[in-house]
Amino acid sequence: MQRLEPNHEPAIALYEAYAPTVFAYLLRQLRTREDAEDILLEVFTVVVEKGASIRGEGKHYERAWIMAIARNKVVDYFRRHGKHYHVPIAAIEDTVLAAEERQPEQTILQQEEYAQLRMHVLKLPTSQQEILQLRFGEGLRCGEIAQVTAKSEGAVRTMLYRALNLLRRIYEQAEGDL
Repeated sequence: MQRLEPNHEPAIALYEAYAPTVFAYLLRQLRTREDAEDILLEVFTVVVEKGASIRGEGKHYERAWIMAIARNKVVDYFRRHGKHYHVPIAAIEDTVLAAEERQPEQTILQQEEYAQLRMHVLKLPTSQQEILQLRFGEGLRCGEIAQVTAKSEGAVRTMLYRALNLLRRIYEQAEGDL
C-alpha cells in the first residue's frame, strides 16, 4: 500500500471532518446528487490547493472557510447555468421530523406549521432567506456566516435581526387576516 504525501494528510482530515456537512448543504441547494457531488469535488480541490494557508486558524475558521467556498461554488454553478440563486428552506423539515418521534396528529400539525413557515420565509428577500438558512439550517454562528457571505459580523447580526422581525410581522399579519 502506498503512503500519501505528508502535505495531503491535513486536507484528508478536513475532508473527513467537513465533507458530510458540505455535501448535505450542497444537496439542499442544488437538489441533484450528481451536481452536489461535482461541486463537493470542486470545493475540496480548492481546500487541497489552499489548505496550507489556514493551518492553525482553528476549527471554527476552517468550517466557515470551507462553507464559504461551498457557497461561492453554488453561486458560480447558478451563474453558469443561468438559474437564479435561492435558498430552499424545505429541506429543514425533513431533518427536524426525522430527529423527533411524534404521534400522527402531532406530525401533521408540525408539517402544517413548517409549510406555513416555508410560505412566509419565501416572502422575505433572498439575502434574508440565505442568512436564515445559514443560521438555522446549517447551524453557523454569526461570525461564521460573516465569513461565508463576506459581510461584517455586525451586518450579519443586523440582517438576521431584521429577517426575524420581518418574519414575525408577516406571521402577525397572517393571523390578523384570519
